[in-house]
Amino acid sequence: MNNQNDIILVDENDTPIGESNKDKVHKNGLFHRAFSVFVLNNKNKLLLQKRALSKYHSPGLWTNTCCSHPKPGETTPDAAHRRLQEEMGFDCDLEDIFSFTYRAEFENNLIENEFDHVFIGYYDGKINPDVAEVDDYKWIGSEILKKDIENNPDIYTAWLKICFEKFFEYMKNE
Repeated sequence: MNNQNDIILVDENDTPIGESNKDKVHKNGLFHRAFSVFVLNNKNKLLLQKRALSKYHSPGLWTNTCCSHPKPGETTPDAAHRRLQEEMGFDCDLEDIFSFTYRAEFENNLIENEFDHVFIGYYDGKINPDVAEVDDYKWIGSEILKKDIENNPDIYTAWLKICFEKFFEYMKNE
């Protein structure tokens, strides 16, 4: 039986090869499936969240609209919709636009080693973030964010710094 904290272990092709507890995965740097959601408004500004100070890694850092891991038996798009609702208090249509892999080690000895699916959505309604997940949020233009990541990299999550470059290129080509 799956534990609620289990996540999907994958190979380099994103083929599931097992399941493991989220804490064990991040302590041992096991390669696993993840997703990142970028939501834009009708002014083409990106919704960022500041991670809650209680998060087990990267607390208080700015990151994309939401991100997490699908649970065993859950599709990645379904997980993206679930977490968008849980973290930011809304849902919207999402499109899977690309994926990438990365590995990042944190000061608390945790390791992210992910096959990350990136989704884009558009939304202009009310935002009602869960305070246990999100400390703050803001809308920001892509060009401004690109410059701020270059000038203030320490206030952003490791995965946003990697993923945003690819997202920025995607947006320029749309």
